[in-house]
Amino acid sequence: MFDPMSRYAKLPVLTWTAPDGTPIVYVARRFLPRAGSLPLLAETAARSDDRPDTLTARTLGDATVFWRVADANEVMDPGELVDVTGRLVRIPVPQP
Repeated sequence: MFDPMSRYAKLPVLTWTAPDGTPIVYVARRFLPRAGSLPLLAETAARSDDRPDTLTARTLGDATVFWRVADANEVMDPGELVDVTGRLVRIPVPQP
């Protein structure tokens, strides 16, 4: 259902049956990990031209896993990672 690198890839797909009998398929809620529980690879300063995807591509080599960096910094909006030039951003160890 989701790309293997998606933050939702490992979540179970569930079904709820509405009162009229209609099945509603949905993905289980994803709980954010505690940032301190994620192994740290490095910290880097946000550049003035960074976006969440470019920062992640530069540090982890994959722009699609920006959500891992957001998790490591306990931000819901990945844009917060780079909204202040020079902000120190925690980069987590890549997970399989």
